Amino acid sequence: MGKLKLGACGGLLVGLLVILGACDPQRVSKLEEGVSTEVEVRQQFGDPVTLTVGPDGTKTLDYPRQPEGWTNYVIQIGPDGKMSSLRQLLTADNFARVQPGLGQQEVRKLLGRPAQQQRFDLKKEEVWDWRFKLGQESKLFSVTFNTEGKVTATGVGDDPRETMSGAK
Repeated sequence: MGKLKLGACGGLLVGLLVILGACDPQRVSKLEEGVSTEVEVRQQFGDPVTLTVGPDGTKTLDYPRQPEGWTNYVIQIGPDGKMSSLRQLLTADNFARVQPGLGQQEVRKLLGRPAQQQRFDLKKEEVWDWRFKLGQESKLFSVTFNTEGKVTATGVGDDPRETMSGAK
């Protein structure tokens, strides 16, 4: 019975995360670059997963929606306390920037936190995956790294969560 309860709670949590992710466009529409303050950003998005402060006082707030969502947001707050940019990182342009030889930190900066990271010791590689939407289709962008942490390959495929369940 305990397992069933945990499974139900896990399903509820996944459902809640999907609902919260669906609210992001509404949250984004309530914010305006150069006008909205950090307080307003936090009212809409909550506390960031990570917060980085640059030498000039610029704050970078990370709001990854992985592993259950299909977006990763980065919001910058200028030294004046106003939102200077709001970007969704999982875009075709950013995927195209991931080229062989790029390091893991550079990829993380381009795409944000991955949904999943797997090591394959026998193949001497690591694969990171990000979930994203292409129209209405759920996809997976994968990046393969060698033992030095450099990109060796990228690929796009169907999100196995969608194909395994038969949902589309």
